[in-house]
Amino acid sequence: MADGLIDNNGESVTVRLDVTHPISSYTVNLANESPVGRADFVDSPDGDRIFFHTEIDQEFGGRGLAGLLVREALADSIRKNLTVVPVCPLFARHLREHGDEFVANGGMFRRPTPADIALVKRSVAEVM
Repeated sequence: MADGLIDNNGESVTVRLDVTHPISSYTVNLANESPVGRADFVDSPDGDRIFFHTEIDQEFGGRGLAGLLVREALADSIRKNLTVVPVCPLFARHLREHGDEFVANGGMFRRPTPADIALVKRSVAEVM
């Protein structure tokens, strides 16, 4: 999906989309393709992308990987004309700080509803 990304250490990383059911993810991978983080989401029946969990392996903290992951996931949402629903605190904070820019670039987002939270809970329960 996104090649040519550079982390804060100057190392090459990629962001890939892994579509599965019921939970899909964007993964951030090192140059050797080892995944070191992910942003999990559920697509609602209405076509909204609900981001609910993001994590980066602790040993790779401080390299700016979470920011790269969030920005690439949001850029892909713009390309796919999806409304983003930020349940994940990292996505929510990013959109609070950069939401105007995201919208100016063609993005759409809205606040989560109880129905969004219920969908995430059902989806997580399905995989457990």
